[in-house]
Amino acid sequence: MGKGENNIISRRLANSYLSSVISISLVLLLVGIASLLLVNARSVSDYFKENMQVSVLLKQDVGEDSARKFQKSLDQMRFIRSSEFISREQGEKEMEELLGSDFLSVFETSPIPVSIDVTLDADYVSSDSLEMVKTEISRFPVVDEVVYQRSLVDTLNANLSKISIVIGVFILLLLFISFVLINNTVRLNVYARRFTVHTMRLVGATKAFIRGPFLVQSVFQGLFSAFISIIVLVAILFVIRREFMQLFSIFRLESLLVVMGIVIVSGVLICFISTWCVVGRLVSLKKDELYY
Repeated sequence: MGKGENNIISRRLANSYLSSVISISLVLLLVGIASLLLVNARSVSDYFKENMQVSVLLKQDVGEDSARKFQKSLDQMRFIRSSEFISREQGEKEMEELLGSDFLSVFETSPIPVSIDVTLDADYVSSDSLEMVKTEISRFPVVDEVVYQRSLVDTLNANLSKISIVIGVFILLLLFISFVLINNTVRLNVYARRFTVHTMRLVGATKAFIRGPFLVQSVFQGLFSAFISIIVLVAILFVIRREFMQLFSIFRLESLLVVMGIVIVSGVLICFISTWCVVGRLVSLKKDELYY
């Protein structure tokens, strides 16, 4: 075999390896995105729950000083995440925007009470927990009524449950597709060297000896592909952070380390298993079967 033919074979192997790395990197990028959603699923759920407000309406004779003292008591309760004081004037202004500027003309005195809007910890945003919250807050003598949209809570929890199921099914499906695609890519890359494998068999090489170089290469291929996919994923996150800064109040940046670990383990493990299976099958092929 001449030098020119050796160069052609080397270029073909290099192109095959490069195309394999690119294909595996793209698949691992999808795995990384799906893993990011999975790791932050609880944060997304908590974000929506903790932005739902519960209105605490105070009695008409409660002044602002008493209301602010009561607000401090609310802030110390275990289920309260934050609170916002709504003065009578602010409440009137909001009602004017909603009903028109002349709606107060039919009343001798303002019907708008002082109120406090509170947000709860996510663990308490469910129908049963909200009833308990309502009961505890209503025990204060200054409280007239505790208002929240029960239908909204039920719809929110039902939709979040459905979204979690959909994300879980999507990730399982994606992992299966990732394994199939990476397995096919590795199989094509290894199969191109089937005659080398057969030659090694003829000189008495064992299966373990033949597998060794391929498995080492598969590990480096998985690591290199994972490294590329992580770089692309981080670049995408920086673009998202610049354009949609609010999303980073939902996604926890420290979870990115977990996602990186998932991508690396997935890349190395799938490449290793695929190479082990493919080389094992090639070693068992007869000479005539190498041409099909």
